[in-house]
Amino acid sequence: MKKEVYLVLKKLLSIIVVTIVLFIIFVFTQKTSTSTMSYETTENKIILNKSLNLREGPGLSYPSSAYAKEGQAFSKIEQKGEWIHVANGEQSEGWIPTWYTTTNEKQQQSSKMKVAVSNVDGLNVRAQPTTSSAVLKQLTIGEEVKVINEENGWVKIDDSLGTFGWVSKDYIQLNEKPIEEKDEPKSPISTDDTTFSIQVHSVNVRTEPNPSSPIVESVNKDDSFEIIEEENNWVKIKLSEEKEGWISRFYGVVDTSITSNQNVDSITIIYGGTNLRESASTSSPVVKRADIGERFEILSTEGEWYKVAINAEETAYVAQWVVSANLNEESTDIENEPKIERKKGTLNGITIVLDPGHGGNDQGTAGYRGSIEKDITLMTAQLLQSKLQDAGATVYLTRESDMYVDLRKRVSIAHSYSADAFISIHYDATNDMSVSGFTTYYYHDYQQELAQYVNEGIADKVSIRDRGSQIGDYLVIRENYQNGILIELGYLSNPTEERVITTDFYREQATLGIYEGIIDYFDAQLEE
Repeated sequence: MKKEVYLVLKKLLSIIVVTIVLFIIFVFTQKTSTSTMSYETTENKIILNKSLNLREGPGLSYPSSAYAKEGQAFSKIEQKGEWIHVANGEQSEGWIPTWYTTTNEKQQQSSKMKVAVSNVDGLNVRAQPTTSSAVLKQLTIGEEVKVINEENGWVKIDDSLGTFGWVSKDYIQLNEKPIEEKDEPKSPISTDDTTFSIQVHSVNVRTEPNPSSPIVESVNKDDSFEIIEEENNWVKIKLSEEKEGWISRFYGVVDTSITSNQNVDSITIIYGGTNLRESASTSSPVVKRADIGERFEILSTEGEWYKVAINAEETAYVAQWVVSANLNEESTDIENEPKIERKKGTLNGITIVLDPGHGGNDQGTAGYRGSIEKDITLMTAQLLQSKLQDAGATVYLTRESDMYVDLRKRVSIAHSYSADAFISIHYDATNDMSVSGFTTYYYHDYQQELAQYVNEGIADKVSIRDRGSQIGDYLVIRENYQNGILIELGYLSNPTEERVITTDFYREQATLGIYEGIIDYFDAQLEE
């Protein structure tokens, strides 16, 4: 019996020893594997060169899973075509397009930084890489600026004074110089006693100079704030001792003097019968009614008004949203600057103005179940904005919050940004509660093709009745020189349809349809 017990114990001991040895081998293997993996992931980080939404799948049609900022690093999981599946230590995971990424391996290859030297006097620095974008400043011949990025014949630069913009690669010389400690931080502009005054009813201040970034708080008309720095067409303002944020320059003024924008010297009237007034107010007496095409010298600015010279002795005020500002004729704006080469399926180089209908004291229509049009149009526009920006488009909203914007000013925004597309978003109503469906309107012949593509895109994604694309006499498309359309996304006056079109799901599908219609339209232009 003792012998049998001894053999059992001996066998059990052998099993325990083998198990311990196997466990040690397993732990060592895992540690080596983890170490190798950690090293590989560290060495091959994917770095974003633009803030964007991560997607749940490899394509812009997939819902967003998280928002990631420019410069954020991720580990690569897999790649499908031009889309990379990434994750980071904070458990953020999703798909990003390769055209907005770089690797830290590339970043670590050089201890030098690129600089651009202007070969001409008065070289325009633009807000976006396109000749139709706003001019931020001009470079003198021989002026050296830091290079941030290169894209299709354009170079993004930092002048170390707070201006970040784009210049044409044809009119600069690219050099390299050793990286110095002082070149690393972002330099704020000189802002002695410079304030930013809000000129709209209400607008959001954001954490980053990006309309998709989180909201810090809302500010109101006539509020003034100290400017900390500027980036492209955004200003960073000081809200309090502890709080700061970014706001688009479009929603306020930096100075009352026109010298703050030396590139603008005159305005051209774009609507026949435009009123020139005694003071900067729509209730002020009319001094003169100007004809379309008339040009006036700008003396100064006051809020959203220009003070102009009628003749050597007379002056008057005209609203900014009914005129077109002219650049100083001495500025260098080379017409033959290269155009951005856009990839099929993307919107790189395309500027789009989204117009959420109504706002402020103009609520639009009210649904049978109490839905308010002005609220739904803004939510829809912001959702569409996110999709278009992720495809590479530069997107502006005519309003970012519940504020009233004059119809002619909405059109003026499209003109001032030379928008490739202007999309006005609405929801419909009628006394007949049985009427249903969505409609896409255009007014001019040059707007018809865009309307058809967008209408087809919506029809592919939503289940309500398709009323087609048709002519509509609406001011925002009738008076629009740009490619503008107006979409009615369903009838709030129809109780059954109201239940459908006010849901998150419908907005997601409708904006996806509009987005795909826009993509198809601009892809068709590439094929012509």
